[in-house]
Amino acid sequence: MLPDTLCKIVHQYNKNPVLEEDMEKLLAIADDYRVVKNYVYDRYGGIGSLWKIYPGYTVQNELTQSGLRTELGLPSVYFYLAIFDALGDIKSQWTKTKSKIMKHVGKNENFTVQEKHYLRFLLKVNNAFEAVLNQKAVLLAKNLQPKYEELVKDVDTGKMHRYLCRQVRKYHRRQHTDRAEGFSLSERAYRYGDHGIYISAKERRKRIFIVLTDNNQYKRQIYLKLYPKQHNIEIDIPVNVSVKRHDDYINSIGVAMGMYTMLTTHEGNQYGEKLGKYQAEYAEWMRIQTGIYQQNRNNNPGRKKYNARKNRYREQMHSYINQELNRFLRTEKPQKIYLPKLPKPKARGGNHKSRNFATMWQRGYIRGRLEQKCQEQSIQIVEVLGKDISNECSWCGKAGIKQERIFTCPFCRYSSEERMNAARNAKKRGEDFSKVRS
Repeated sequence: MLPDTLCKIVHQYNKNPVLEEDMEKLLAIADDYRVVKNYVYDRYGGIGSLWKIYPGYTVQNELTQSGLRTELGLPSVYFYLAIFDALGDIKSQWTKTKSKIMKHVGKNENFTVQEKHYLRFLLKVNNAFEAVLNQKAVLLAKNLQPKYEELVKDVDTGKMHRYLCRQVRKYHRRQHTDRAEGFSLSERAYRYGDHGIYISAKERRKRIFIVLTDNNQYKRQIYLKLYPKQHNIEIDIPVNVSVKRHDDYINSIGVAMGMYTMLTTHEGNQYGEKLGKYQAEYAEWMRIQTGIYQQNRNNNPGRKKYNARKNRYREQMHSYINQELNRFLRTEKPQKIYLPKLPKPKARGGNHKSRNFATMWQRGYIRGRLEQKCQEQSIQIVEVLGKDISNECSWCGKAGIKQERIFTCPFCRYSSEERMNAARNAKKRGEDFSKVRS
């Protein structure tokens, strides 16, 4: 069942340049916010503090007693948000570490099935994971302890625990940030009024007033980004919006993504035919600029114009991609979209031009925007297995031949544009999988 609401990030901007004095005050808050986060990273980012970071109130109480807030002179509305921002980053880092280890466990051919099962159990159960890393006895809840005791019968726990500790030392990193370009604000740290926003400063009972380009007002935690060189700010606000539902969106569409033509449906309809042209221009310009920069590196050439031109190329491509995605949804009226899972990018051979072109493929941006637009309009995306999807005949299922973007099957003589064949396979695989599940 698709949700009725969706969280989106909306933005607000300053109408007039932020005064130098006000920007310095905001930067002082951002710098203290960074100091608090680094303090949390250093003190609680290791294995000894694993038991403290869930849910994190122990950390909050310890930092309250540490005197750090008084030393910095940072208001509590910023201090505690910085703590929980840092704890969120630490939890995310541990999740990434566990995912890497889980992946290597699955690929390790020296482990038995029982050993892999035991390691996966440790990685999934936080209390067991923390106990092993800190060389303590594994004592779990009543419903989990019998399962753990059953698992240890078939494995050498010492060997498994040493392996897990080695992997954590190899992949886990304590975080640190030198960037002080923004901070979070709770509802108590700001208020709207007079066509702008009043932001709490470090001084007691003082607020910084900034005129905004709109009169929208929100009551929720927000994030303030600072651009001191431009004397600008950006406010990011998460809001819940209602999902649109279309009674006439009833079609099931198979789709294949491409570098030259953005989307091709199972019926052969194409969207984003100019994507290849935009990407080729961008890739060629990047290739030339890189060569110029390398030749003149010792003379320290400026990058301001380069970055501005690069942003224009990207904005032009992204605008075109969004227009074509909107046209795709309006025209096809899909209720369900079958989309092949693309492999991870690999190192490619060929000349510099082909490599640059492949690197500029906006497939991640296209996929992200398609998912966002589908969520907003209650359209379901079904990811299907992408292996050999473009090499398999969508008519008879045998392996075919691709030449000059045309797919031909030597067995049944079926022939079509290769992306259309892949889209037909995506729809076929998705529908077949749905039948099996039902």
